[in-house]
Amino acid sequence: MVLITHLLVLITFGYFASSFALPNAKVSPYIAAQLPLWEHGEADVVIYRIPLLSYTPGGRLLAVTEARKYTGGDAGPKFMAIRRSQDELGDKWEPMQYIVDDGYLLFDGLNNGNIIVDDEKGIIFIMYCICFHHDRCDIASIKLVKSVDDGVTWSKPINISEQVGTPSFAPGPGFGIQKKLDPNKGRLVSCGFGSGFGGGVQCLLSDDHGLTWRWGGNITTSASFAPGECQAAELPDGSIMLNMRNSHHAPCHCRVVARSYNGAETFPLNDVCVDKALIEPGCAGGMLYHRDVLFFTNPKSTTARVDLTLQWSYDNGTTWDGEFQIWDKASGYSTMTAHPGASPYIFILFEKGIISTTESIQFVRVSLYEEV
Repeated sequence: MVLITHLLVLITFGYFASSFALPNAKVSPYIAAQLPLWEHGEADVVIYRIPLLSYTPGGRLLAVTEARKYTGGDAGPKFMAIRRSQDELGDKWEPMQYIVDDGYLLFDGLNNGNIIVDDEKGIIFIMYCICFHHDRCDIASIKLVKSVDDGVTWSKPINISEQVGTPSFAPGPGFGIQKKLDPNKGRLVSCGFGSGFGGGVQCLLSDDHGLTWRWGGNITTSASFAPGECQAAELPDGSIMLNMRNSHHAPCHCRVVARSYNGAETFPLNDVCVDKALIEPGCAGGMLYHRDVLFFTNPKSTTARVDLTLQWSYDNGTTWDGEFQIWDKASGYSTMTAHPGASPYIFILFEKGIISTTESIQFVRVSLYEEV
């Protein structure tokens, strides 16, 4: 009787929801739910682009996008728009709110960006840039907004260029990480690309929960490849992997990958290479390490932004073991997140359309395992 009562308690509180999928179970994904979070022309905005997605410390989901006010170009004035889920699965979402208005009518406005969650302090940061393209403006800057109430309210923008200078630097787009393992456990890491250190990819580091920032490692553009938009993930040995857009498509239409073993202080050249298995047309992609599996999303094509595909690896990207098509038509930038722990879901946010990738920003919940 005691055992039966205990089992009923476990079932009541959902402990058996993912019991069919142990951490080392083989991935067998399917789309459990999907819905558009933003669509072309909503709220008198021309288009929405550059999706960001993260879990929150309180168990919700946070989606962020650029609301491009008057034109579809990367430069120009924008709002930073967010939506916050009402539940942990993303079935219901709160209305959109604008948390940053760059206010410029003629100048190069904001560009996303990385969401960075400090799980130790329960703080959410969004790092973004202003005047990245120097379109009728001279001085670029890197800014932060933060929330200490799980994304309900947000601070005024904080300009960290006073600490790190004014090179053109575009974080992500995607998410930054807080290291959970040694070395440098607790460090915040936000990587992106820009003009500093000879161009290519650079990382910003904070060891005091986002109060101060400094430059860490960088990967310089060379004749071999031109690393660009990037996503970081911490692997089980405490190293950081960067997966990067290869802007010059050399030596192939494929991704650039790098590793750091000292908390993104440096990226040894011996650990920078192209991954010919991850083909791309030139586009930002998503990467996530969850439940002992490394996941990757991008438009799986060498010629066009189509066929958004989820791929996965059981050996930290040495080989890629499977793939699942999320959308077969126009597919642009993508990003992923998952709730910490043994959740059987990952969440994808991507630019989706029939003809154009800018038709909508789509949210997808993917169940990783078939229930038995």
